[in-house]
Order: sequence, then C-alpha cells, then structure tokens
Amino acid sequence: MSVNSSRFDSAIGWSTRPDAWGSKAIRFLFSALAVILFCGPLLVIFSGAFDHNPDPTKLSVIPDNPSLINFQVAAENKIWHYLMNSLVIAGGALLLQLSVSVFAAYALARKKFRGQAIALLVILATMMLPEEVIAIPLSLVIGDLPLVHVSLRGTLLGVILPLGAWGFSIFVMTEFMKEIPSELEEAAKVDGAGELRLFAQIILPLCKPALGVIAVFGFNMIWEQYLLPLIVAADPSDYTLTVALLALRSDDQVGTGIVLAGALLALVPSLVVYLSLQKSFLRGITTGAIKG
Repeated sequence: MSVNSSRFDSAIGWSTRPDAWGSKAIRFLFSALAVILFCGPLLVIFSGAFDHNPDPTKLSVIPDNPSLINFQVAAENKIWHYLMNSLVIAGGALLLQLSVSVFAAYALARKKFRGQAIALLVILATMMLPEEVIAIPLSLVIGDLPLVHVSLRGTLLGVILPLGAWGFSIFVMTEFMKEIPSELEEAAKVDGAGELRLFAQIILPLCKPALGVIAVFGFNMIWEQYLLPLIVAADPSDYTLTVALLALRSDDQVGTGIVLAGALLALVPSLVVYLSLQKSFLRGITTGAIKG
C-alpha cells in the first residue's frame, strides 16, 4: 500500500505544498501565538522601562511617553552598583564552576578508581536538595569557614565559592567525556603526550559543545540566585541585582517603571551570554539528543 508522503511533510501532518493555503495559515497562527507568548513579556518590560509613567494594569508594547527617567532614578538607587556585584559574582563563579566541572568530569569519565560510582552518586544527590534545606548550614559555614576560621559574610567571595561546583555541570561533562573514543587517548600517549597535554589538547577541545551547554545553564543558575546572596549580605550594598529588584519592588516610593528598568538591565547579560555561546550550546544539545 502506497502512502502519500506529502500528507506528512510537517510535524503535525499538514501538507507543505505551495497550494496548501490552509496549512500555511494554521502554521502562521501557531507561530504568531508562540511569538506573543514568549516575546510579549519582554516587550512589556522594554516598554515599561522607557515609559515615564507606566500603568501596571495596562498591557502596552509601545511607551506612551518615552523617557530615560526610570534609568536615572534607578541609578540614584544604586542599580549600577548592584549590577556590578552580580557581574563580578557571575563571572567569578562561572569560571570556577567550569574549571571544577571539567576536572571532576575528566576524573570520573576517563579514570578508574575505587568508589567512582559512589562519588558520582553523591554529586547527583546534591541536585536533589532544595536551597532552603541547606540555607542554615551554609550560613554557619560562611560565617566561620572551617579550618581557617574566616568569615566570608559581606564579601562577594562568600557567594562565589558555594557556586563553584554544580552537580548538573559535572554530570553533563562526565557523560560527554565518556563518549570520546579511547583510541584518541591511546594514540596521544604513544606520541609521548603527558597527562596535562592529553587533557588540554585532546580531551578539552572535543568538549567545546558541552562547555557551551554548561556555561549557558551555569550562568543562568548563578545569575538567578536569590537566597545565597541574601544569606551572605551583611549590608544592603552587598546585594546582587536580583535581590535589589525585590527590595525596590517592595518600596512604596519606587515606581513600576524603575523596577522594570532594573529588570531590563537584569535581562541583558543572560541574552549576551546565550547569543555569544549559541552555536556551541545548540551543538551540545544536538549532540546529546543524538547520543541519547
């Protein structure tokens, strides 16, 4: 029995032939709906940030009275200082997180040692613990760092160090490194490559797609942190942008436009990181889907 393949040209079974106007109209409506759902909130934030007096009860995608006054008032409320705190924390924590992830994954994926499965299980178990469960123990550790007995409260380092290792990043890198053929490693050793050279010139370059994936997810995880910066902060000047936005929102003297201006500033770094790593991120996701 022959099957007309044109009926199944699209994922939902509608023909994509040039004369199939009904299918084109339906696809256009679905695409427009997706754009509205995903881009609508961003347009509202953009419009409200540049509107002199936005109405929170009114949905608007174009500013009624365009102005930069919201950003000026936000600057007076130290929004740039909070943004700088967030950028320093995100940059330092992400760099530390990537370093820990690749070295831990290399040990778990390319080496054999006793208790290897248990170590990976413990790392994965850390992903199951909500932040609220470890909030009090983490606060005690930050207040009195074991062995050195130094308090990290009120410092950016107190936020960076707990975010330096993430079970998700280690797991993704471990599974990706396991798929690298062992023949490459053996050939490099025959050529006289040492352990460090093997890792830096053979294994790590092949992991660029996975690095893009964990960099994007890791940055978003760090950037969205709220409870940890609140625990570490000893003064409002120690707040990150995420914490400061909630503080501004609860202030009756601060208008909606100022909060939206801060929210717009908070969106920009995430967009920049994703667009910068988009190619590696998509390659990593695609590779993982094919291997799965």
